[in-house]
This record gives sequence, structure tokens and C-alpha cells, in this order.
Amino acid sequence: MKTIPLNRRRFVRTTALAVTAAWTMEPSLLPAAEAPSAKALAARLPRWRGFNLTDKFTAGQNAPFRETDFEWLEEWGFDFARLPMSYHCWASPNEWLKLNESALKEVDQAVGFGRKHHVHVNLNLHRAPGYCVNPPKEPLELWTDEKALDACAFHWAHFAKRYQGIPSTELSFDLLNEPPDVAEATYVRVVQRLVAAIRAEDPDRLVIADGLRWGNKPVHGLVDLGIAQSTRGYPPMQISHHKASWIRGSDQWAEPTWPLKLKDNDVWDRERLRREQINPWQELARKGVGVHVGECGAFNRTPHPVVLAWMRDYLELWKEAGWGFSLWNFRGSFGILDSGRTDVKYEDFHGHKLDRELLKLLQQV
Repeated sequence: MKTIPLNRRRFVRTTALAVTAAWTMEPSLLPAAEAPSAKALAARLPRWRGFNLTDKFTAGQNAPFRETDFEWLEEWGFDFARLPMSYHCWASPNEWLKLNESALKEVDQAVGFGRKHHVHVNLNLHRAPGYCVNPPKEPLELWTDEKALDACAFHWAHFAKRYQGIPSTELSFDLLNEPPDVAEATYVRVVQRLVAAIRAEDPDRLVIADGLRWGNKPVHGLVDLGIAQSTRGYPPMQISHHKASWIRGSDQWAEPTWPLKLKDNDVWDRERLRREQINPWQELARKGVGVHVGECGAFNRTPHPVVLAWMRDYLELWKEAGWGFSLWNFRGSFGILDSGRTDVKYEDFHGHKLDRELLKLLQQV
């Protein structure tokens, strides 16, 4: 039998793999002193780059997360997975406080896959008790009903207790997906309550809050809370959501170009992206708040060359600002796998259709 010399790099990797194979949810083996605190991370987030994994996006597609997704992220050089989840996957709007342990164990698996494959996992309530950006509406309103807020705090407290001890370098919580255009004071009150519930169980968990107006408006009222904030990379919607069936009137929009001229005095280009989507968030960052782009990307009806040119400008601006990003999605109509475009020459990849051009762009910037 031929023996292979065990150099230092191979030794470190082999040892790490052996350790990760032995656990799924055990706390990190790194001494706590070596990991930055949650508040230090929140003030200046790493430039995490990755994708949204949507296996628990709705109760109708409530599936276990796939380890191969995490393997491929690691293989391609990405280090971030946002998991936008519906609480309907493990609870009912009629019984908010009764949790389905078997479904939650599938979330445990995803956290374990992330730790094993060096991918930061960001848990997000895309549908929370009392609010979802998508229909149907929740029976009670999170922004005005204390019972809904109590239930939402209960769910986040459960996750905080469940994953207490896992470093914030490996796991973070993104409280609510894309809050609407509610008053800032209303949103701040809700976020403060959720953060308090989390910190009562785990004082050192990294927490991220989406901006207002569906993730597009920074929230200066949260600066003193010691949490990070998440923005979006969708504007202009005429590019990102061209002919998207859930956007009323999008089937009537003209085929987009980049730069995009809507009217004589209404043009989107790289400098407008900087002015409207970067500069307001840099003002927030200067106050000591870390920024990450939690969602970005374009639906499969937008011409592929337009998507690549538009995304390149966004990606270069985010890199210049020091921000990471998370493409919506990994597999699906916005993603790099099985996106269903008619103008892409796909590459076969383990039985999936891979958009290699988009993948290369995401890797390069």
C-alpha cells in the first residue's frame, strides 16, 4: 500500500474533517476568546458571499436542506448561506407555540452542514408569526398585535436557546424578511423585543435586521442596538422582476437594457445604483453598523446579458463598500442552477443545469 506524506495543510484539513464528522450541533472547538463577539461582528461584518437556500421557504415545499448545496458552495469558494424559512414548516398559525421537532431537526442539519463545510449559516424568518411579505396574510399583525409579537419572540428565543454556544462567526439570525413601509418607531419596537428575547437565551448571537421598505431603507433607529442590517440588490425592479408573475403589470414592461432608460429624466445606471442603493447605507455603516446584501438577483425572463452587466455593477459597488451578498436563489428561477432561462448555454453539473457565466461572475467579484 502506498503511503501519502502528511504535510501540514493535509493534516489540518484531515483533522478538521474528522472532527466535523463526529458532531453536528456541538459548540465550536475554538476557545471563545479567539472568536470575535457578536457586537464586534455586527459593527463590521465579514464580506460573506453566497446564496439563499429555499428548501423551507414555504410550508408547501418544506424539505430537508441538502448537504450537496453546502459542499458545492465550499467547492466554489462561497462562505454564506441564508435560509429564508416559513415558521409554518414547524408550527401552525393556529398553534404558534407548538413546535414540530422533526422539522426543526432539519434546520439543525443545515447548521451542521454549514459548520462542516465552512459556510456561515444565516437563519431568517421569511414568514414570521404576524408577518410575511408574500400572501396569504397572517391572522394577526406583528406590528400592532402583542400576541403576534409574543409568538415571534418565542420562536426566536427557541432558536437562540437551541443553538447557544455556536459562535456567531458560524451562525447568525436575520429577524424578519423585508418589513414593509411601516413607521420606523414601530419597527424599532418590534426589533428591540425580538433582540431582547434572543439575548435572554444567548447574549452573544449575531443578529441582523432587514432594512425598511422591503429591505431598501437603512434604519438609523437601530444603531445603538448592536446589530447589523441587511439591504437588497433588486432595484430597478424593471430588471430584477421583468415578467415575474407575482409583480402586477410586469408583463407589460418593455424588455430591459442596462443602463435602463425609463423616461428622459429617469435613467438607471451604475452611478444611480451608487447614489440610491449604496450611499445611504454607507452613512449607516459610518455609525458602526455592519451591512450585508441579503438578497439580490434577477428573474429568468430578463435577458441574460443584461443580468450579467447589471449584476457586475452591483457586485463591484458592494466589493468597493466591503459588503458581502447572498444571491436569490441557488436553485431556481433567479439562481445559478436550474434557472429555466432560454438564452443560456447550460453546463451539466451532477444532473443540474449550471449557469457557468453567472457563477464565474459571482466568483470573480
